[in-house]
Amino acid sequence: MFDPIIFLQALISPALIQGALITIGLSICVQVTAFTLCLPVAIGLSSKHASVRWVLLAYVWLFRSAPMILVLLFIWNGLPQLFPIFRSSWFTPFIAAYIGMTLVGVAYNAEIMRAALGSLGAGQREAAAALGLTKFQAFRLVVMPQAMRIALPSLMNEFISLLKSTSLAYTISLRELMTTTSLSISASFRFTEWYACAFLYYLVMVSILTLAQGWIERRMSAPYSRKSNDRNSGLQPVRNTPALNGSDQNL
Repeated sequence: MFDPIIFLQALISPALIQGALITIGLSICVQVTAFTLCLPVAIGLSSKHASVRWVLLAYVWLFRSAPMILVLLFIWNGLPQLFPIFRSSWFTPFIAAYIGMTLVGVAYNAEIMRAALGSLGAGQREAAAALGLTKFQAFRLVVMPQAMRIALPSLMNEFISLLKSTSLAYTISLRELMTTTSLSISASFRFTEWYACAFLYYLVMVSILTLAQGWIERRMSAPYSRKSNDRNSGLQPVRNTPALNGSDQNL
C-alpha cells in the first residue's frame, strides 16, 4: 500500500536530492560540451576535403549506431585496459559518464546542426557577401542565428533525451537519480514510493526544460515577427469604392 509519509520522506531525502543534482550537473556538462564540439563537426561534414568529411562521417555513424549503455561500459571498463592513465583515481564514474555521453551527444547534435545549416542554402551567404561581410561575419551574423532558430526544437529534444539517458550510468556505479533510487529500494523494499519520487523529479526537470524551450523559441522568433509586422503595417490595402454613387449617375 502506498504510504504518503514514506513518499514525502523519500522526496526530500538528501540522498535523492544529491542524485538529482548529479543528474542535472552531468546533463548540463555533456550538453554544453556536445553543442560546442558539434559546430565544427557539422561544418566539417559538408567540407570540400574528402578526407575530413569521411572521417567525421565515420565518427557520426559509429556513435549514432552504438547504444549509450555500450559506450558507457566500454569507456569505464575498456579504457583502463588500453591506457594506463585511466587507471588513476581521477577517472571516476562521473568522468567516464561525461566522456561517453559527450561522444554520443556530439554525433547527434552534429547531425541536427548539419541539417539546419544545409536548409538555408547558398543564398544567405551570397547576400552577406554582397553586403561586404567576411565569411566568418556572414556565418556569425547571418547563417548561425537562422540555423539555431531551425535547430532549437531538435536540440532541446536531444537535451531532454540526454537527461533521461543519464539513468544508464547506473551500469558504471554513478550515483545519479536512478542509482540512488535503486539503492534506497534495496534497503527499504518500498518500491512504489521511491519510484514515484524518481518519476516526480524527472517530471519537474523535463517540464522546466520544456518551458525554457518555449521561452527561447519566442525570444528568437521575436525579431522576425517584428519585421513581418513592420512590413505588413507599411502597406495599407486600397478599398474598392465606386467612382460615382447612385445620385451622381443620375446627373
